[in-house]
This record gives sequence, C-alpha cells and structure tokens, in this order.
Amino acid sequence: MRLGIMGGTFDPIHWGHLVTAEAARHQFKLDQVLFVPSGQPPHKQGRKVSSPEHRYLMTFLAIANNPMFHISRLEIDRPGFTYTYDTVSHLKAEYGQNIELFFITGADVMRDILTWYKAEELLSICHFVAASRPGFTLLDYMAHADLSRFKENGSIHLIEVPAMAISSTDLRRRITIGEPIRYLVPEAVENYIYKNHLYVPDDGATD
Repeated sequence: MRLGIMGGTFDPIHWGHLVTAEAARHQFKLDQVLFVPSGQPPHKQGRKVSSPEHRYLMTFLAIANNPMFHISRLEIDRPGFTYTYDTVSHLKAEYGQNIELFFITGADVMRDILTWYKAEELLSICHFVAASRPGFTLLDYMAHADLSRFKENGSIHLIEVPAMAISSTDLRRRITIGEPIRYLVPEAVENYIYKNHLYVPDDGATD
C-alpha cells in the first residue's frame, strides 16, 4: 500500500492544499491521502493558531467529497508538541512495515527540513514529495548538498502543481480586513469560518 500524508496546520485549509494532495496522489499512484492537522506545531510558537478542533473540522469539510482523502486526529489528540517523525513512526507501526509512506509538503518547507526533529531518520523511513509553490524555485533547494544526496537516494521527489498563489497566511489577512475569500477555499470551509467568526480581530483563536 502507498499512503500519502498531508500534514499541516490547515489554518485554514484551502484549494492549494487539495490540488497538491490530488497531484501527488495521481503522480505517485497513492492508494489514499491522509490529512493530519497538526496539534501544537513547535515551529508556530509565538503565533496565535486556531484551536485544533476548528482546524480539524475545516479539513474534514474540505475533503468530504473525495473518497481517496481521509483525515486523522493523531496529532491533535497527542499532548505536547507534535513532530512529523513521531507521526510517521506511528503510521508505519499502525499500517505495517511494508507500507510505503509519502509525506506531501511545499517545496519551500524543504529549506528547513534538516532542522526538523530526527530529520535524518525521518528521511530514511518516508518519502518526501515537495510540491512547487509560487515564488519558490525547486532547483534552489536541491542545490543544497545535503538535500541533493537525499534526492539521489530517492527520499525526496519533486512535483509541479498548478501555480496557485493561495496561502493560509494571506487568507487570514483577507478575513481580518474584510476582503472576500470566496473561490479561494471550499464553500463549506468558507461558511464554517464565517459562522464561527474565525480570524476576525476579536475571534479568540484559542477558543
């Protein structure tokens, strides 16, 4: 079995996440893609992050109509900081050692991958699928000597996806200043955001 893992804060999830997951599913013939909203991501310290339940429910709504997409509470139910290595190790044990895991992320993330917790071990047990994003050049990251050796041994794969200049950061900004987000996120996610008053100045993001 080939399992894709789409990890992220998803604050909020948007069409760029879904397009990337579908492109990876098709190119690498993945049997399914598991979306794993993060719990307490260590790299987000100092920034207000919406509650895990809000982010989980938005992700659930976004993928509901795709039978190849699934969602996991693994990280949001885990106490303390959540690390990708722990998540991948857990899934490897849960599905069996013969499963092939593909962690799907943006190419810009690869810039800091070697600073992640147990990065070398992580790259040895899981493929990384690095998808292009506007403003980032894939070759720039692969020029790094350490990353190049991982690409050569098949740990890192590069894919091109339709250029969609959508980011969760910009979506939060747009909502805060009253700009529309229609057609940037699935309709169900847009409705959820407005119904729950997320990302407005007095939203209380830890509710």
